[in-house]
Amino acid sequence: MNINRRTFTTGAIAAPLAAATLAACGDSGGGSGGDAAEARGPISVWLSNNEQEVAWGKAVVEAWNADHPDEQVEAQEIPAGQSSEEAITAAITAGTTSDLIFNISTAAAPGWVKQGGLIDLTTFEDGASYIEERSGAEVAKGYADDEGKYYLLPWKSNPVMIMFNKDLFEKAGLDPDDPGMNSHETFLEGARKIVESGAAPAAIWPSPTNEFFQPWFDFYPLYIAQTDGMQLVEDGKSTFASEDGLAVAELWASIYSEGLAPKEASTDDAMATSKTAMQSAGPWAISSYKDSFPVGFMPVPTADGSDAETVKTFADSKNVSMFTTSQNQATAWDFLKFATSQEQDGAFLEATGQMPLRTGLLDAYPDYFEENPDYTVFASQAERVVDVPNIPNSIEVWQTFRDEYSAAVIFGKEPVEGALQTAAEKIDQLVQG
Repeated sequence: MNINRRTFTTGAIAAPLAAATLAACGDSGGGSGGDAAEARGPISVWLSNNEQEVAWGKAVVEAWNADHPDEQVEAQEIPAGQSSEEAITAAITAGTTSDLIFNISTAAAPGWVKQGGLIDLTTFEDGASYIEERSGAEVAKGYADDEGKYYLLPWKSNPVMIMFNKDLFEKAGLDPDDPGMNSHETFLEGARKIVESGAAPAAIWPSPTNEFFQPWFDFYPLYIAQTDGMQLVEDGKSTFASEDGLAVAELWASIYSEGLAPKEASTDDAMATSKTAMQSAGPWAISSYKDSFPVGFMPVPTADGSDAETVKTFADSKNVSMFTTSQNQATAWDFLKFATSQEQDGAFLEATGQMPLRTGLLDAYPDYFEENPDYTVFASQAERVVDVPNIPNSIEVWQTFRDEYSAAVIFGKEPVEGALQTAAEKIDQLVQG
């Protein structure tokens, strides 16, 4: 199997989410109005089915409950479904969502807002200030909608970098401690060395399948880096039919046309079996592969050469949302702040190795990073991340992009520049329509 992405659980999300959105007849997300906004009492939270996250969540709930006998919190995993997004969509439709859910995809949220399922957190007096102070204003505002409303609290990030097998790099004649592959040209040269030397059959193996989220692990991180943080869509218009977008797409087209990346999906874990020397990955990969081979990480490349100290990349984040079914929203907001406090973020980091979307991680948790030095590069990178745009028809936008990208870049069926222009025109209609 391909390894990018192991926490995005969507399989067949697009159709049910689109259907549910249409069924909502244009309803929009709610504020924390009425008696529920000030009410306190028991609440429930849903957690992802990640074993480490569940253990962390139960510990947070236990700590809160010990000091809040009249505002008890009950935690459970998100109900089973083909995907967590599908399960949440169904729960919104049925009115059975919990007060808070700790596993919200940025791409899915706009549909749930339209469905009337999410509460605007800026309606709490300290809503916007808390979110922006915790995550940093520049990062946080990437999660707001076009009116500046926060239906998401940016919670955790797995910043995308290039993971590589140091043994295979050495076999290919590349310096495993300083590969020097930070530009498009040097990245391509290094990829050629890997394959030509026989170190691995593939230099890198992005998933070539057509799911809407696949660009988040090939095109999008490099596009963010190339543009110093530009999203796929900004101010209601696509951005990628440009010189920067073309440079990134043509790099990947060269990788595929030269046989440096396969055009079919791997049937097993290509990194673990040494079938590829590189893959897009986040900090989760350290624990996953540390016993298989010596793991190295480098920033995603840019045309002129990326700087590890300043380059931006895709956040690959999950977020927390409050749902309009909540009857005790004052308690829910206080618990949300408690669960994302510096203390609990530190516990989350310890439990999972994922990066809380909080400023100053290295300074906040020096002991952790001293004991786990491999994670320091991600702590630094986590402050320079960009997520998917918070826009209407988000999933359809990404699917449209993937369709055109795959045909041109992966399979070479049409010119790359023309495919980007076609995708841009279709996406502009989706966003503006």
